[in-house]
Amino acid sequence: MRIKLLEPLRVPESLIEELSAPLKEAGHDFVYYDEKTTDAEELAEHSADADIVMIANNPYPKESFENAENLKLINVAFTGVDHVDQKAAAEQDIQIANAAGYSDTAVSELVIGLTLDVYRKISFGNESVRQGEDVKLYQGNEIKGKTVGIIGTGNIGMEVAKLFNAFGANLLGYNLSEKEEAKELGLEYVSLDELLEQSDIVTVHLPMNDETENTLSREKLELMKEDAILINAARGPIIDNDALADLLNNGEIGGAGIDVFDMEPPIPEDYPLLNAKNAVLTPHVAYLTDEAMVARAHIAFENVEKYLEGNPQNIVE
Repeated sequence: MRIKLLEPLRVPESLIEELSAPLKEAGHDFVYYDEKTTDAEELAEHSADADIVMIANNPYPKESFENAENLKLINVAFTGVDHVDQKAAAEQDIQIANAAGYSDTAVSELVIGLTLDVYRKISFGNESVRQGEDVKLYQGNEIKGKTVGIIGTGNIGMEVAKLFNAFGANLLGYNLSEKEEAKELGLEYVSLDELLEQSDIVTVHLPMNDETENTLSREKLELMKEDAILINAARGPIIDNDALADLLNNGEIGGAGIDVFDMEPPIPEDYPLLNAKNAVLTPHVAYLTDEAMVARAHIAFENVEKYLEGNPQNIVE
């Protein structure tokens, strides 16, 4: 089979060579494009004769694979697959796999980092020190004793719960199903409205799909305490971000740490969150650590090997 890695995976090329070696030894053709392109036509050219393509978070629209007659698997080295035209893939009987789990630790730790930044005004303090004589001292808050509401208690949500538990926080959770592991940590499952009304810190860990889009609408965001903070390292459209910016600027929500937006960075200058008060913004990097990149490369190549063995794994239904 012809297997094509269409973009770099942010790991040394020597690791790509090591992981692809068993495929080549088994007689498969492996092609690696070490420069990323977002051009759909160029992606289509690269994909045309592939049986399996491997991508990361690069958009992969219908136009990029509709003429790839041999394509059987789109192997996504990422957790979310909303950047792939899943409907078109299904119509062509193309399966989609992901690299679930590779960034659980990375995302969870950034959630804690954003929380600490918003609570202790770390970024604002950094700017203050650099201003010279006009230094402002920012009085912050502590996580210990606060109530943390976790929206979505999947793998990442559970990692987040464990970290906040270690800080001495009280845990609330909202999820379609309840996990005994979460309850053993002391997490109490409540309705979404109750979670928003009672939490000092709200953190979002839902996948992006038609059902979760706009889960935190203006109406829902208005339920939050005035001094509560919101952390989002999941997907931008899960939240009404224009409403969030309004509520931050009006003092109706205390702060926010946001890693994901309604589009991928760069963010347009008129995007409301860019000028929102008490907001710490990062450019969709929750997943991006050296350790996570190595882990996802291993998972991505293992997905290929399992597929070729007839035992596909991490297939997204």
